[in-house]
Amino acid sequence: MRPFLPFALALPFLVTAAAASTPSYDSSAPVAYMIDLSSGRVLYDRDSGRRMPPASLAKMMTVHVAFKLIKEGKLRLDQSFPMRTETWKKWHGQGSTMFIGNNESVTVENLLHGIVALSGNDACVVLAEGISGSEEAFTDLMNAEAKRLGLTNSHFGTSNGWPDEGRTYVTARDLAVLARATIEQTPDLYKQFYATTSFKWGRTMGGADIEQANRNPILGKVAGADGLKTGHTEEAGFGFTGSAIQNGRRLIMVVAGLSTYNGRIDESVRFMDWGFKAWKLRPMAKKGAVLGTGQVQGGWSRSVDLVAPRDLVATIPASAGGQVRGRIVYDGPIKAPIAQGQEVAKLVVDAGDGTTQSLPLVAGAAVSEAGFFGRLWTGFLSLFG
Repeated sequence: MRPFLPFALALPFLVTAAAASTPSYDSSAPVAYMIDLSSGRVLYDRDSGRRMPPASLAKMMTVHVAFKLIKEGKLRLDQSFPMRTETWKKWHGQGSTMFIGNNESVTVENLLHGIVALSGNDACVVLAEGISGSEEAFTDLMNAEAKRLGLTNSHFGTSNGWPDEGRTYVTARDLAVLARATIEQTPDLYKQFYATTSFKWGRTMGGADIEQANRNPILGKVAGADGLKTGHTEEAGFGFTGSAIQNGRRLIMVVAGLSTYNGRIDESVRFMDWGFKAWKLRPMAKKGAVLGTGQVQGGWSRSVDLVAPRDLVATIPASAGGQVRGRIVYDGPIKAPIAQGQEVAKLVVDAGDGTTQSLPLVAGAAVSEAGFFGRLWTGFLSLFG
């Protein structure tokens, strides 16, 4: 990428932000990761590329696949799937459970509640078998979706994350990508299921209803918390992928490898609280704003407007004052043809703490490729500036 138009010159009222240090944080988790979805800035990264067993965090992909099928009209919430006797014998009382009875039929809607709120291992397998005929066939869907989302360091061998000698593994970074995909691609279903605080299913030997609370450690403890999933096995330790939104700003966090249940609660709340308090958003440009022009090569037009595709914001330290400064960079001249809305440049922002963020800029109009005589004509015009 080479610089073309300094952003500070394009918008001369902007000045460099007052110097600020990057907010520090010392997570108690061996693996920790946080991203601000509003700007795309990674706020914290400790070993986010390490392969690790997901435990029940794998259920996020099971739910994501189901949400995707519902969105595509291939699965309905009111469909019912049965608990097969073989499945009941294997999963009845095995780890976290929804307490589905033998040969009991359960709707997709209730199975999803049982997975999200109760972390039911039995619910995952019933859903997987109902959708694909077998859990093994369903994991093929999970891995195909992982590939589509670009989860380059994850693989799923089960629908519920039960230990399988290392065949199932994820990274914290991949879990954050998965969480983002669920939130952004199926927002209504995400809201319907992940913020449920408790769910009731099954009965005790005495006939009383069994109600279990959502294991999410930040629900009710962090303002705006609305998802996602906990996980725990002896091998994986205690982990959590969570999200919260405050004043339109959404954070996703992942912690893994914690040694205690209460430690997961404390660290999850503390980490998310730091993310909102130690950082703030700085508006950069409104959607549709023209921030500069880019030179075009081989097109009927010699230049193209560089436009903000959405409201652009930067995440900066809460202690930073003033405005921020940026520049437009792109590989140029930009070769035609160019589609309207095609990403062709970046707005690189100095956050005031010695780091930069890159925000997308798109072509404001289509530029078709010029023929031989067209290239001669634009070349002739370039001689005269």
